Amino acid sequence: MKCPFCGKLNTRVVDSRPDKMDSQVRRRRECRACSRRFTTHEKFIQVPIIIVKKDGRREDFMREKVLSGIKKACEKRAISINLIEETVDTIERELRETNELEISAKLVGKKIIEALKSIDDVAYVRFASVYREFKDVDDFINELKGLVQRQTVVK
Repeated sequence: MKCPFCGKLNTRVVDSRPDKMDSQVRRRRECRACSRRFTTHEKFIQVPIIIVKKDGRREDFMREKVLSGIKKACEKRAISINLIEETVDTIERELRETNELEISAKLVGKKIIEALKSIDDVAYVRFASVYREFKDVDDFINELKGLVQRQTVVK
């Protein structure tokens, strides 16, 4: 690490500790040439995930878009923002664990659907109606029937 005071490359780490969010490491360093101390921050940089849209376009994965979609589906439901945030964290982690640089938007939608199905039936149906592009009321009714059948099997 180059000393910001004298420009020499001869520094040593005096103290090292994670930040409050455990996403960075704060290091106190000392220059062996001029003996002055300074602080650096190391941050883990994640490789971006590219989402391949239905029409072939590609865009960076945006956690905010997933969060927004789930929040919209959960509107006026008794679902805590903490649960929604944890769900988005889980989805993002699962996408990163695939170790793929490009992931289809279909897979992202499928993961959201699966997560909402286990959280809240109404939120699930709201999201599914947009994601699966229901053409008419019959599509909506068929989805609801399937949901009711799954619930009776579980009980």
